[in-house]
Amino acid sequence: MNEREQPSPVPTKAGRVIEDRGPEDSVFLRALGSETERLRPEVASYVAGPPAPGLVGIGTGIFEIAGSRYGRWNLLARLVVGPEVLITAQERDVPFEVVNRPARAPGGGPELRAERFFLFSTGTQGFSDVLRATGEPGILRNLLGPKRRLELRLRCGVTESGHLSLRAERSWLRLWRFRIPLPAALTVSVDLEDGYDAVAERQTIRAKVSNPILGTVLEYRGSFTYRYAAD
Repeated sequence: MNEREQPSPVPTKAGRVIEDRGPEDSVFLRALGSETERLRPEVASYVAGPPAPGLVGIGTGIFEIAGSRYGRWNLLARLVVGPEVLITAQERDVPFEVVNRPARAPGGGPELRAERFFLFSTGTQGFSDVLRATGEPGILRNLLGPKRRLELRLRCGVTESGHLSLRAERSWLRLWRFRIPLPAALTVSVDLEDGYDAVAERQTIRAKVSNPILGTVLEYRGSFTYRYAAD
């Protein structure tokens, strides 16, 4: 292993893996509060973030399925929401990489910048977003794409299996100085779960983005290994 890289720690209980990484470092720990103790240890390690400053998390794996059935029709929506939000392909067994980079939001609180790269047979496509703590228990602010034109209010929770659950409650379109609440017909519903497969010893991810009229507009699910490396 490269000396610059560090494997994700393998905890025996959730409290032990996050004892040196508090809410000031992780958007998820700040949102979950005491609910963090309900996470299974491997998921707690993942959401707690890097064990030391200056590191980023890198996940590599395979999506069983990834993309959008609307294909290139999503290019029309990109004119509004910007790049790296909607995917224009859909395939099975798609290799991918995710890079999670902790940072500080303008107000000084924790921020998590994520970049996902879908390695489709037709070419690589990206999907990026930023998560910020709100100070409200259980709530995260999600800004999608590098232009951050689409904003979601996410409810952060823990499933019965000890996995992390994220669900969108509201959505806004951000254009120039305006923050416009989206009506029900245009709203975006997000259902995401970060978990762990103890048999395969891999992190798992399942995400679905849908709209009341269009149905599912983006989905991906699969598993990956996770490590830390110098930024």
